[in-house]
Amino acid sequence: MIVRAFGILSLIGMLAACDVAPVDSAKPAPQTGTPAKAAKPNPASLQAARNFVRVVRTLEPVAERECRARTTGVNCDFNIVVDDRPGLPANAFQTLDRNGRPVIAFTLALIAEARNEDEIAFVMGHEAAHHIAGHISRQQQNALAGAVVAAASAVLVGADTEGVKRAQQYGARVGARTYSKEFELEADALGTIITARANYDPLKGSEFFARIPDPGDKFLGTHPPNAARIEIVKRTAASLKN
Repeated sequence: MIVRAFGILSLIGMLAACDVAPVDSAKPAPQTGTPAKAAKPNPASLQAARNFVRVVRTLEPVAERECRARTTGVNCDFNIVVDDRPGLPANAFQTLDRNGRPVIAFTLALIAEARNEDEIAFVMGHEAAHHIAGHISRQQQNALAGAVVAAASAVLVGADTEGVKRAQQYGARVGARTYSKEFELEADALGTIITARANYDPLKGSEFFARIPDPGDKFLGTHPPNAARIEIVKRTAASLKN
């Protein structure tokens, strides 16, 4: 996944330029020396960019403090980036760069679709929580265990080399997904704490779930039902008030 990091001003400029004025081919091109009319900034895009920048400034240090308090020997220097490739759907994800630095990436569509700073903050807190909880390494361990078990089973039933390889690949996929729903709920709970400690409203932020497709409770699905996610946010937020 290729992502690019942007400064505050370039992010605002980038989002402001998302809506480009259409070109009327019937009109002659402007003569040399005649300044072209600049596209009018889209107020909604500008506001979305400002919301994103404010959340990054506010929540990132909170997430890093939470990371240092809950882990030992873990890189807690988050790098918040924007994946600006055109046409990508609303999405955010957490990964690691080649040096092991945690990266949280947002697509432009997600930034644009978030209705307020609380929703951006909750998504950012959720993704930060994945890193703090060590979900990438735990998922890799589960995938390895699934691959080993599946390959051994294939050998026992007399599968050939290609059959063992296919079983190994399938086992890795199953292993990686075995606890993915639990990981998402863990990230929702810790993300709620991070969001609240950054002085954003996690309940308001989790309203983003009401506008995305509900994955239901599919076998080997990667995400739990939206209702389960909203419930864990409510319970965690309530516990913070006690």
